[in-house]
Amino acid sequence: MALVLPFTIWTLRGFLQGIPVELEEAAMVDGAGRGTVIRRILLPLVLPGIIATSVFAFITAWNDFLFAYVIMKDQSGYTLPVWLVSFSTSTGTDYGGLIAASTLFALPVVVFFALVQRRLVEGMTAGAVKG
Repeated sequence: MALVLPFTIWTLRGFLQGIPVELEEAAMVDGAGRGTVIRRILLPLVLPGIIATSVFAFITAWNDFLFAYVIMKDQSGYTLPVWLVSFSTSTGTDYGGLIAASTLFALPVVVFFALVQRRLVEGMTAGAVKG
């Protein structure tokens, strides 16, 4: 979280600065309350950026290896990337188990990406073309 949170804040800040304040002001002049403005105007505009940022943050947090490897000494609390290292020992590597475990390790990321793929592309291209 210490590495992912600054990246997420920095990315979303730039995305939120691209939304014109005039949209919010125009909705309030038309009689919309603060909650209505957030729910009906700002959230649909910000949603692609939130989803794109969440995908990158999830993948970064999921693949975090260094801190978990350095900090954890008890094998019962190993994260999946650190657990994959245990397939390589000084006597050799269990390649069959390593490949099977790597496949299981990658499945949540693939499923998550498949669910948000369309929104991810929208978030990455938001603001690229004006008009």
